[in-house]
Amino acid sequence: MLLLAGSSFTQVQQQYLQANERGTLLLSDIEKYYLTVNEDSNQLMVPLTKYIPELQTPWPYASTNNFTQKILYQQPVALLRLPAAKALHAVADSLATLGYGIILFDAYRPYAVTELMWQYVPDERYTANPAKGSGHNRGATVDISLYNLATKQPLAMPTPFDDFRPMAHHDYMELPATVIANRALLRNIMEYFGFVAFETEWWHYSFKNHTQRFPLMNFSFQVLHRAYQKITR
Repeated sequence: MLLLAGSSFTQVQQQYLQANERGTLLLSDIEKYYLTVNEDSNQLMVPLTKYIPELQTPWPYASTNNFTQKILYQQPVALLRLPAAKALHAVADSLATLGYGIILFDAYRPYAVTELMWQYVPDERYTANPAKGSGHNRGATVDISLYNLATKQPLAMPTPFDDFRPMAHHDYMELPATVIANRALLRNIMEYFGFVAFETEWWHYSFKNHTQRFPLMNFSFQVLHRAYQKITR
């Protein structure tokens, strides 16, 4: 396998992308996905359960318990690019020493779901503009919180997941001290291991330089999971 770990996707593999009706460049041919992985192993999408055994995955988008009140995911699988998955593994290991685990609300998201979300909340503070796509579509963004490993109970955070009020912003300070401390703990450890916070959503973190390193994708969870099994068998 030719490893181009430090190179930009746009420089190396632009020919694998196709523009949709918006002009947004997408990787949507699974055979071309295999080519990207063959050229750069960091493009591999991996299941997070292989890296974080105690991951809690409530999957709000696989139910109606989300801001659209629609079921957006069928049989979701927690997937991230290889370097992002390794970084989140390091996050989980560090949190475990403090007695905490990770709650994962979302990781990889098919581009088609981003288009649907934009119809409900066309506001870039809270949903991704399909013209640009989302870090979730690149397999490099996670929506997460923390839970107590001993009790399995979630830590108190400023708002529920996908709450679009100012209380969800990182700079909102009219909160109990314990909540501010929990939010800061999550941000500090995520940033230490290479993730970047999104200022209007306390739960949303993207792996560094993701827009340059990884293309937008529009594959189902099952297609990418089968691809992982095929590549690694």
